[in-house]
Amino acid sequence: MEHYTIYHNPRCRKSREALQFLKDAGLEGEEVRYLETPFTKEQLQKILNQIELLPSAVLRKNESEWKSIPNRTSLDEDQILDCLIKFPKLIERPIVLIGNKGILARPLENLALFLKRD
Repeated sequence: MEHYTIYHNPRCRKSREALQFLKDAGLEGEEVRYLETPFTKEQLQKILNQIELLPSAVLRKNESEWKSIPNRTSLDEDQILDCLIKFPKLIERPIVLIGNKGILARPLENLALFLKRD
């Protein structure tokens, strides 16, 4: 059985739902609370590569940390990645990895489809 890694925030309802979905599916894995254990830039880039998304695609644009960045509309992907590292609250969650692939599990249907792959 493949094990999962879920990067999540336990205060987020969608994140808790994804974790429960994985458990209900009979999967075992690791829970990483990325607000408590922040990513390095290299770790987050590797995860983004695995889920095949750019930093801008996992950016929570309604957060005050993002809105407080004066030049936010002109940032390139590497600069957005730096913002995600500096303010991990800006990372959309949850992210689930199984093997060398993964998914942004929001909405939950994304996770259900991902688990049905292969």
